[in-house]
Amino acid sequence: MNRGSVLDEKVHCIADLEAAATLTLPPMVRDFYAGGSMDLKTLGENKSSFDRYRLRPRFLRDVTSVDPSTTCLGSRTSFPLGLSPAANHCLAHPDGERASSAAASKRGINMALSMWSNCSLEDVIAQSDAQGRATSYAQNLTIVKDRSINLAIMRRAERAGYKALFISVDCPWLGRRLNEFRNTFSLPEHLGFPNVPGIDPHNMVTADERVAYDASLLWEHVAWLKSQTKLQIWLKGILTAEDASNAVAAGADGIIVSNHGGRQLDGVLATIDALPEIVEAVRGRIPVHMDGGIRRGSDIFKALALGADYCWVGRVPLWGLAYNGQDGVSLALNILYDEFRLVMALMGCRSVEEISQEHLALLHGDGRFHRIATYPWKKWSQGIGADKPSSNSRPSSSSSSSSSSSLTSPNSNATHVMPAAPATLRSNPTSVDDGMVAKSRL
Repeated sequence: MNRGSVLDEKVHCIADLEAAATLTLPPMVRDFYAGGSMDLKTLGENKSSFDRYRLRPRFLRDVTSVDPSTTCLGSRTSFPLGLSPAANHCLAHPDGERASSAAASKRGINMALSMWSNCSLEDVIAQSDAQGRATSYAQNLTIVKDRSINLAIMRRAERAGYKALFISVDCPWLGRRLNEFRNTFSLPEHLGFPNVPGIDPHNMVTADERVAYDASLLWEHVAWLKSQTKLQIWLKGILTAEDASNAVAAGADGIIVSNHGGRQLDGVLATIDALPEIVEAVRGRIPVHMDGGIRRGSDIFKALALGADYCWVGRVPLWGLAYNGQDGVSLALNILYDEFRLVMALMGCRSVEEISQEHLALLHGDGRFHRIATYPWKKWSQGIGADKPSSNSRPSSSSSSSSSSSLTSPNSNATHVMPAAPATLRSNPTSVDDGMVAKSRL
């Protein structure tokens, strides 16, 4: 009586899905999907850090109608979750990224495609048309030394109808992923990377300088990227207030708070812990998204309460594929949708716009949970104080803006593959105003 419907006889939550999927995967693939860098500290804390935040529900509110939808990249999505770029979906199921895309479109959410997809970017976005849904797609890109490869991917994505480029800024060098050393990770002969021209997909220790990651990338190159495409330029991998302010000043259209799923630098902050200071630094000027560690609908709620405009998951669709192909991904997304909508109702929220910091408490050093204070710059939207910023408190995730804030990247005389930055961006910038990057009030 009053219990929700059963979606699958064996899988009732994402933890169940992970356990079931793990049983079907070869050890090398299982470890590739589940692994991270070095001691896996950040990988574990991405999940466990959510538990330090407790929910503060508000009752006796009319929640007869609960609308979990939101806007992201110009599309109205059924709830604030998308598929984050993750490599090698075809290792989990032959239909790979095509099946993930079809499931995402069927659920009415967006998808970001990894540069290291096993399916062509054109085939992936075509699944949205096949489902008859107007969802949006982003193409992930890690800048490599050969500029022509970067441009080729960008232009293919633009022609195919993608809305944005998610530039991975946390990969000047590849993280040390011990499971790949132990398993000698490699792709089977029938798989490749069809979106990266001229690459040998079966040589994981390459001496090909063309596809080596460009370690000379600077903030000034954001302007160059924007000059080369009509796509929005989002920076994925931001973890500090200082870099968030730099992203706004450089003209980025959005930020994804991410630590690469714990696969790059072990020991960095969990993304949910990095999120508050970034939200406070950005102050609504551009959208802020996050990924990392999301396994429950309540995790999505907590991220939005801390100021995220949208969330992304990378491993969840991989487990869905391994469990049951496209239907397995749909199962995962339906579970998270149902959980999130239920949490909203039990928290007294009828729309995502009603989710705020007042709904959370954080565990402090005294062993007690303390209510999280509202961001000072957001108080105007709740009728507290008179200082009203120039943008909305929860910006549309399709918006973009620029700022006169100064950059904090160091000056460099290195030679770059990309053209020199425009004169409008300073090569020897000053430090960021302390008031614009004040640390979290948590």
